[in-house]
Amino acid sequence: MTNTGRVAVVTGGSGGIGRACVERLAADGFSVLIHFAGAKDRAEETASALTRAGVPAVAVGGDVADEAAMTAVFDIADRELGGVDVVVHTAGIMPLAPIAQMDLDTFDHIQRTNVRGTFVVDQLAAQRVRKGGSIINFSTSVTRLHIPTYGAYAASKGAVEALTLILARELRGRDITVNAVAPGPTATPLFFKGKSQEAVDQIANANPMQRLGTPDDIAETVSFLAGPARWVNGQVLHTNGAMA
Repeated sequence: MTNTGRVAVVTGGSGGIGRACVERLAADGFSVLIHFAGAKDRAEETASALTRAGVPAVAVGGDVADEAAMTAVFDIADRELGGVDVVVHTAGIMPLAPIAQMDLDTFDHIQRTNVRGTFVVDQLAAQRVRKGGSIINFSTSVTRLHIPTYGAYAASKGAVEALTLILARELRGRDITVNAVAPGPTATPLFFKGKSQEAVDQIANANPMQRLGTPDDIAETVSFLAGPARWVNGQVLHTNGAMA
């Protein structure tokens, strides 16, 4: 791995899609700050493995919706890694229930983490990311698929898309791209949780590619947006194998 001197902050970087993004960006030559909310051991294990491989990396915890906690995350990126060039905001939660049955406290928790959390991270990114950098948010293909029980989650990701498209235009003249990645069903522990093998197979076969996405599929799109994709700006990239 040849370090380029560029620095990426990846929220939710301790597992699943987030960890795949961390590893891909490290392979692309980025130093990486691995943010975590609860999985401290996994984040620190990833950071240690990258450090042993010669990649500057640090694991830092914090609530994405807490502006003080996330300011501290960006401060550590500045102090220990030398700045911020790319922010990949994968952190989010996905409790599911029919709209008629969802507890409003759960609904509020989803919006706080997914919407306020994105606003807090994007606000700091807009202030800290250097010229030539990228801000990459995460939406979902469920905003197109309209699957029952995903109402609160899809609503939060619709807000993420709106924030993404507006911020791209607000950063006019800064040479900073702002985009969102909208994965389809992806083979992560979060996806498999609570699903039977029959349900998993049915979802996989519904895709024209006849499989689930993988975290590496999504990380490839992030790598593109973080690197060569300088003319892709203010877009939502549905990375789903034509699922929607």
